[in-house]
Amino acid sequence: MPRYKLTIEYDGGPYSGWQWQDHAPTVQGAMEEAVLGLNGEPALVYGSGRTDAGVHALSQIAHVDLVKDLRNDKVRDAINFHLGDHPISVINAVKVSDDFHARFDAIERQYLYRMIDRRPKLALERGRVWRVPYKVDVDAMHEAAQELVGKHDFTTFRDTQCQSKSPIKTMDAITVLRAGDEVHIQVRAQSFLHKQVRSITGTLNEVGRGNWTKHDVIDALEAKDRTACGPVAPPDGLYLVKVDYDSS
Repeated sequence: MPRYKLTIEYDGGPYSGWQWQDHAPTVQGAMEEAVLGLNGEPALVYGSGRTDAGVHALSQIAHVDLVKDLRNDKVRDAINFHLGDHPISVINAVKVSDDFHARFDAIERQYLYRMIDRRPKLALERGRVWRVPYKVDVDAMHEAAQELVGKHDFTTFRDTQCQSKSPIKTMDAITVLRAGDEVHIQVRAQSFLHKQVRSITGTLNEVGRGNWTKHDVIDALEAKDRTACGPVAPPDGLYLVKVDYDSS
């Protein structure tokens, strides 16, 4: 059975996350229904990671085994046809070796959180960016974010329902910068805890609005206590933007 690597973008707003659920719409569920239309029989679609309810993706990676050996563009176009009106699109499909695994072979994942610090409400970007009705200090946010880079026990920034075996993760980089009218928080790591990026974002926002200092962020990290975390940012502004694999 040939295996295909899929690059997928989606609006996470209508879905209860990536992972298939019995009684809720999910991205994985929609993808597997579309693959059934192409494949003629059920096939599992394995994602590089689980995005939460409402979280978007610019480049989610998945793999699927099909019963037929088809051209790459045929796989892409056929799945998109069967997706119908779902706000999900397969951008690329490439035949890969049978031992490729979208999740376990990933060496780094990159997320982007989009904020906009303005008082007027959103008209066009509602559900796709987090609006805060006050100006934030981006430089202070970036400086505080550097205290979270490296290998740490991230219990404070881990959702209580997280199923990861360990709270210890290594953040490769966290960057906070202005991008036009927006504030972008860019985070890179091999893997993440449940709601970790949103927890970090909400905490850095407290720094940006002047309620916290970088020393408060250090204290929160060292507390290893979920109650020490700042308010968790909503899912609206979070995007999975890239998944890297070893090309050697």
